[in-house]
Amino acid sequence: MKKFLVLLVVVLSISMFAQVTIEFWHAMSGWRIQLLQSMANDFMKTHPNIKVNVQYTGSYRDTFNKTVAAVKAGNAPHVVQIYDIGTQAMIDGGIAVPIGDLIDEDPTIDKGAFLEQVTNYYTVDGKMYSMPFNSSTAILFYNKTMFKEVGLDPNKPPRTYDELIEYARKLQKKDANGNVIRYGLTWPTHSWFFEQLMAVQNAPLVNNGNGRVGIRPTEAVFNSQAGKNIFNLFKKMTDEGLLLNTKREDWSGARQIFISQKAGMVLYSTSDVKFFVETAKENGFEVGTAFLPKPDLSVQGGSVIGGGSLWILKDHPKEEIDAAWEFVKWMTEPEQQIRWHLETGYFPVRKDALEKLLSEGFYSQHPNYLTAIMELLLSKQTVNTNGAVMGVFPETREIIETEYENVINGKKTVDRALNDAAKQVTNALKRYNRVFK
Repeated sequence: MKKFLVLLVVVLSISMFAQVTIEFWHAMSGWRIQLLQSMANDFMKTHPNIKVNVQYTGSYRDTFNKTVAAVKAGNAPHVVQIYDIGTQAMIDGGIAVPIGDLIDEDPTIDKGAFLEQVTNYYTVDGKMYSMPFNSSTAILFYNKTMFKEVGLDPNKPPRTYDELIEYARKLQKKDANGNVIRYGLTWPTHSWFFEQLMAVQNAPLVNNGNGRVGIRPTEAVFNSQAGKNIFNLFKKMTDEGLLLNTKREDWSGARQIFISQKAGMVLYSTSDVKFFVETAKENGFEVGTAFLPKPDLSVQGGSVIGGGSLWILKDHPKEEIDAAWEFVKWMTEPEQQIRWHLETGYFPVRKDALEKLLSEGFYSQHPNYLTAIMELLLSKQTVNTNGAVMGVFPETREIIETEYENVINGKKTVDRALNDAAKQVTNALKRYNRVFK
C-alpha cells in the first residue's frame, strides 16, 4: 500500500510538472468573454497537460497596444487575437511565429481546409502569418416587418445605391412638425464600411496592388471615383434625413437605433447575426440580411474579411510555443468553428465546417447566417477584395472618419475631404516606410 501511494505521488508530481501554461489575450467583449472561456475550458479537458489563462484585454486597438507594450516589457502572451488591420504592423514588428511555418511543419493540419477568401487576407508576400479565427464581413440588416408596413417587398432588399435611397425614403417617418422620427438607415460611422464599400467596387485604398504585390504602398488612392461614390451617397442621405449617423465607431449606438426601430436598415457586421435575429424577435419584428449595395448592378467586386486572427508570439520556450500551436489548431477545428459561428454570427473559416452545416440543413432554416458566407464566396478574388495591407491602417481609419464628419457637418466638400484624407494617409505611409523599409 505504501509503495502504491509513493508511486501515485510520483505520477501526480510528474503530471503537474509536465503541465504547460499559456496566456491567451483576446478582444471579444460582452457574452463572448464567457464563450471563449468556455471553449478554453473544453480544450483543457482534452489537453490536461496544457493550461490556458484567458484574458479579455479590451478593444482591438487596446489589445494591439497592450501586446506591443508586453513584448517590450518581456511578458508577452503566447496567443493573442489581433484585428485584421494590425497585420502589417505585426509582420513588421517581427514578434510572431508565422503560422504558415507551423502548418508546413505539422502533418496533422491542412491549409487547404480553410477558405481561401479568408487565408488570402492573412497571407502577405506568399506567407501566411496568423490563423483566421473570428472572420466577418459587413452586410445590411433590415426590418422585414417595417418593409411590409411601408409597401416594400420584405424579400427584396436594396441592391444598388439608388434602391437604398428609394427604400430609405419610404421607411423615413416625420412628426407633425416635420422632424424625422424614423430614419431609413443607420450605421456605426466606421471607416470599416468605407473600406468594404470600396472593395464592393473592386477599388483599392492604396497603390502598389493595395500593398499586396511585394512593394509597400506609398500613396493613398481612395480619393477615386469609387470613394466619391460612397461619400456622396452618405452625404445625400444625411442631408435628406434618411441616414442617422452615430458618433464615431459607435457600434452599440447603431445597434440600439435599429433594435428600437428608429431606423429600418443598418450597416453592421455579421458578427452579431444571432443578437439581431433574437433581439428583433423579442421586440416584435423580423430581421432580414442582404449583401452590401453597390453603385449599380454592373459593378463586380466583393467583400473584405473583417474581424481578427490568432497570432503566436515568439520568445517563449519551445514547449510553450508547441502548446500554443495545439490551442490555436483546436480553436479552428470544425467543431469549434461551428460553435463559434452559431453563438455569434462570425462565419466558419473552414470548408468542412460549412459543408457539415449545409448537409444538416442549418442554412435553409437560418438564412440570415448564410448571407455573409455567400457574399464572401461570390466575391471576386483580387488585391482589392483581399484587403489593403499597410502599417498605418488604424491612423488611416481615424483620418477617413474625421474627413467624413467634415463632409456631413458642411465643413468640406466631398472632393476636398477625400483629397485631404488621401494626402494625410500618404504622408503617414511615407513616415512609416522610412522606419520599415
